Formats: sequence, C-alpha cells, structure tokens
Amino acid sequence: MEFFKTSKNNSLKKSTYIYLRWTAYFGQLSAILFVRFFFEFEFNYIPCILIIIFSILTNLYLEFGYKENQLSNFYSSTYLAYDIIQLSALFYLTGGITNPFIFIIIIPAVFSSQYLSLKSSVILVILTIIFLIILSFHYYELPHPKKVHFHVPDYYLYSIPISIFIGLIYLVYFGVKFGKESRIRKEAYDKIQEMLAKENELLSLGAQAAAAAHSLGTPLSTILLTANELKKDYDNNEKINKDLELLVSQATRCREILKKLTLNPNINDKFLEENLSISDYIHEIVRSYEEISSKDFIINLENYKNPIKTLKSAELIYGLRNFIGNANKFSIKKVKIFLKSNNKNTEVIIIDDGPGFPKDLIDSHKLGEPYIRSTQKSHISKYGLGLGTFIGKTLLEKNFAKIKFENMKQDSGAKVAISWLNSDLNKV
Repeated sequence: MEFFKTSKNNSLKKSTYIYLRWTAYFGQLSAILFVRFFFEFEFNYIPCILIIIFSILTNLYLEFGYKENQLSNFYSSTYLAYDIIQLSALFYLTGGITNPFIFIIIIPAVFSSQYLSLKSSVILVILTIIFLIILSFHYYELPHPKKVHFHVPDYYLYSIPISIFIGLIYLVYFGVKFGKESRIRKEAYDKIQEMLAKENELLSLGAQAAAAAHSLGTPLSTILLTANELKKDYDNNEKINKDLELLVSQATRCREILKKLTLNPNINDKFLEENLSISDYIHEIVRSYEEISSKDFIINLENYKNPIKTLKSAELIYGLRNFIGNANKFSIKKVKIFLKSNNKNTEVIIIDDGPGFPKDLIDSHKLGEPYIRSTQKSHISKYGLGLGTFIGKTLLEKNFAKIKFENMKQDSGAKVAISWLNSDLNKV
C-alpha cells in the first residue's frame, strides 16, 4: 500500500527532464554559434557560451550526482527556477523582449503546472513575470546587421510581454487543472490494478481449492470405503470401532470443507475451463451477498432468451459485483435484477429501493468519475468519493459494456443499466 501513498507526490522523472535539458542546451548553443559565425552578427556571445557551459555542468551533476530516479517537488522546482534564470540571462544578452524566442521563457512554469504542486507553479509563474518585466526595460541590443536598424514603437514592444503574461497564466491554469485530473485518474487506475490483483488472487485460490477437492475426492472416497469395510470386520471390537467411526466422520468432514471451498461444488474434469453466462455471474455474486445480507434479491430471467457464455473474467465479476454491492448497501428491503437478451443485445438492470443517486451528481453527469462528492448535505455522510463506481464502470466499459445511471421516477431508488451488443460480448 505504500506505493499508492507515494504515487500522490509531485515529482519529475529524472531521465526525461535531463533529456529535455540536453535538447535545450544543444539548441541554445547552435543558435548562438549560428548567429555569430554564419550571419556574422556582433554581440556578447562569449558570456552566452559560458552560461550554457555552466548549465551543462548542472545537468551532468543531475545525471551522475543525483541518485534518485524521480526528482522531488523541491528539487524539480529548484532546477526549473534555475532554467528560468538561465534563459533570462541569455535573453538579457541577446535582445531581451525583442528576441523572437522570448516565449520560450514560459516553458518551465507551464511544465511545472502539469507535474508539480500548485505552490511551485505559482512561484515559477511569479519568477517568470518578474524577469519578463526586467527584460522589457533592460537588455543588450538584439544581434542584427550593422547597416540595418529595426525600430518599433514602445507600445508595441510592451505588448509583447503582456501577451506572454496572458499566455503564461492561461497555459499554467489549464496545466494545473489537467495535471490534477491526470493525477487523480492515475491514482484511480492504480486502485483498479490493486483491486484486479486481489480479484485474480481470489479466483486463483478458488481454482486451487477446486483442484484440491477434485484431486482429493478419490483418496477420500477410498478412505471412507476402507474405513466402512473395517467397521464391518471389527464390529465387535468397541475400541477399534470408535476409532473407525472417528476416521469416517473426519474424512466426511474434510470432503464437505473442500466442497465449500470450490467455486462450483459440482466439479468435473474441465472445471478450470468452464465458460459462464451473465446469469451465472449474477447468481454467483447474489449468492455471496445473500450469505451476509438480510435484503431480498429478486432475479428476473423472464426476457433472458439468448445467454452468451464467456471465459471467466475477473473484470466482469468485479464490475458487476460493485453495482450489486452498492444496490445492497443503499437498498431498504430488496434489490431487483432484470436480465434481458435477444439476438442483438444483452442487458442487466439493477434496481434498489433506497434513496437513489444524489440529484446534483445525476444532473451534472459526473457519476462514474473518481473522487467526487455530492454537495447535498443529506448525502455527504452516506456516499463515498465515487471510486468504487468509477472502478466498476471502467472495468465493464473496458469489456465493451455501456453504463447508464438514473433514478426511478415512480418509486424511490437507483437504477443502473448495463448493456452489451452480443457481438461485443462474444469478444470478452
């Protein structure tokens, strides 16, 4: 579980960041040398080269001196702040705000908005704005041919940093929003993997138990047969007869325990390869809830005319169990499950008699999104963060299902409709 705790931290992958910096330094050095020796423009290129060389040394340290594979939020922010300062120094020596590449200065702040904390992004945005203001008034002349003088009105020059400010704020805002959503979804998908791993482990244990029962069935029958025969031979020996009765009772008990451990007590030679229909999944899941719940489960198969069997799927089991479990949790007395199928479609409809879905979540179409809460005070204590619904919906949609949530109009309660095209269900 420690992985899921640390995965929430903001960080950068070191190797990717180092590669991006190498690309930037190669571009900077190429531009400086090209302008100086190809165009033969006069400017302070030696200080520019020294700045780039120092930056290369920081990248070498990052690659060989920093041992972690991930850069923490603090180190990431520090290096990105240095990148802003380094770019500002280069622009100061090469035309400041008049340099056509000035927009590059916003890249570190925009980059941080996707991967680092909001605090780090705000600091880098402020740092970028400060240097843009400085570069608007203080800079060396842009390298150009001595015979040509490019002059524009001051208001045009000042409009350049203003446009960059607007673009910076806009991009960082959306970077923060999408970065947050991306991290939330990543955490939710990690949770799906954890749940599936547990589900597969349970299925594996169930299969092993079935295999054990299948394999031990014959030896146990032999033991019981032999013990019963010995009882006949030693019927007059009270001491031996008691031991044989104990042996028979314990062997019988072992056989019953193994039967309970199997996924299907009616074991045959191909039990591991058994295909299941949607109704098989539903009955298996409902049976498990009936053992622990006092609610009434009503399964209606009246319109279930065309059962399609699929290979046993942990994803289908968990997805269906999630919605049946929610119906059981929120229902008052009963849960109704309707299975419908024809030559084209297969549908599962789960209806409970509980309070129904929160109206604000239904109206905003947010049901199925991870980490959401109802704004209705009456629902805050009852509903979680929507992670279970997100996991169930994602797993079923991955297996070609379409999910629809709604509240019952006549009676109270929630309704979940899960449908497949039969052609898609055959692919599961």
